[in-house]
Amino acid sequence: MTKRVVTFTLGLLFVAASAGVAAEPPKAAEKEHAAGATKQEAPAVPEPEQSVTEHTITIGGAVLKYKATAGTILIRNDSDEPIAAIEYVAYTKDGAKAAQRPLTFAYNGGPGSSSLWLHMGALGPRRIVTTDAAPTPPPPYQVVDNQESIIDVTDLVMIDPVGTGLSHAVGKAKDKDFWGVDQDLDSMARFVVQYVNDNGRWNSPKYLLGESYGTMRSAGLVDVLQSRWNMAFNGVVLISVFVNAQADITLAGNDLGYEMFLPSYAAIAWYHHLVPDAPPLEAFLAQARAFAAGPYATALAKGDALPDAERQAVIATMSHLTGLSPSYLDKANLRVSEGEFTAELLREHAEVVGRLDARFTGVALDRLAKEATEDPQSTAISPAFTAAFLNYLHEDLKFGQGKTYKVEADLWRDWDWKHKPPGSPFAFPGAPNTGIDLAHAIATNPALRVLVLNGYYDLATPFFGTEYTMDHLGLEKKLRGNIEMKYFEAGHMMYLHPPSLAAFKAAVAGFIEATDRL
Repeated sequence: MTKRVVTFTLGLLFVAASAGVAAEPPKAAEKEHAAGATKQEAPAVPEPEQSVTEHTITIGGAVLKYKATAGTILIRNDSDEPIAAIEYVAYTKDGAKAAQRPLTFAYNGGPGSSSLWLHMGALGPRRIVTTDAAPTPPPPYQVVDNQESIIDVTDLVMIDPVGTGLSHAVGKAKDKDFWGVDQDLDSMARFVVQYVNDNGRWNSPKYLLGESYGTMRSAGLVDVLQSRWNMAFNGVVLISVFVNAQADITLAGNDLGYEMFLPSYAAIAWYHHLVPDAPPLEAFLAQARAFAAGPYATALAKGDALPDAERQAVIATMSHLTGLSPSYLDKANLRVSEGEFTAELLREHAEVVGRLDARFTGVALDRLAKEATEDPQSTAISPAFTAAFLNYLHEDLKFGQGKTYKVEADLWRDWDWKHKPPGSPFAFPGAPNTGIDLAHAIATNPALRVLVLNGYYDLATPFFGTEYTMDHLGLEKKLRGNIEMKYFEAGHMMYLHPPSLAAFKAAVAGFIEATDRL
């Protein structure tokens, strides 16, 4: 409708000019022409796209026939104006009744990451084979049927938020309009509602599954969908949790973050055999947790008033647990960021450890660097994942050819980190915490269950910080059992570790099967 009105108006201006009606001086005529050109600049809204292909896979000995739908959905604002085209890939089982088939919406994090990591690493029907805890060689890469895909237990919709993948703003909107905690929650909620509407899935058991920043999204999104859109959910899967920024970031003045990271440092030192006479991992981590929440937290709380004798005792225990030298810990004033840890732990070996998965190591190009400048886990797998997914999208799913797919974008640099939690009259600046939203979602839907998956060797989202966050949701005792925690001897993307991939599938599938009829 808007496009036709603009075209009609420009047509009148053209006819009037041709008939000699415009008697203004040339400069005035130029101004009128410029004004007309401005009206013409309203971008055309693209039509939704869709490519549907038929496939078969055998999972657990059973043959599964399914449809893969790669496409875009237009989401609209409250005035029913299109504001974004969000790209997705959906997998639906042939012949299944929608009301009896679970439906899972999944995405990665960043913010600024596309969903190809979960898609080709764990959830989808095709999987890229990478080398565990070491660089994957250059192409040709091996892509196989994913025996650990979850599409045997749930239909699956992989989503790329605006600014990632092929998703972008349309009409009068700009991509940056969607880059913020609450802006992202709003646009993703609109996508989920539109997909459910378009595909008749209101009565399906429903799940959200997010990784990293995707967990901050999920914790807030489930509450938005339930509170604003009256869409109840059966479960939420949180993978490598970044829900409470204060517990997951080491910054000057935020001692809580340093406390939360210490058990992860201990796990990684244990993995790299830097702990003398170390007990089994679980027993060792019990010691690290007790120290982090006890003597270490007390020492940090005392700040500059910490007595020298107590300081030296804390440094000695820290050194034993983390593999860092007492002199380094003393110079760091007991506070070591995750970036500093990646550079320091294996400095004497001229190596750095991965931030996303500290089992991965890389060459220390600058042995004097305060922090590692590159993540060896990321450089080890990114080319393989990118090549495998784009080839799969273009060749198998018949979608996206001739367009630029944004694997990752540094959206966090422009991200609006303010968040308005439930019950607040306004959005708060600073470190957001959508755990408040998750608690509200559980309190208003007591049947909602949450599965939390943690990697011990993850320096992006420390498992002790996740435990702290889940223990500080303010839930009634009878609802605390709604949250289940599981751990993997791997990193942020625990599914890169073959034994953990199988355990990952078992955990997610078991969770869905246990909750889809509650």
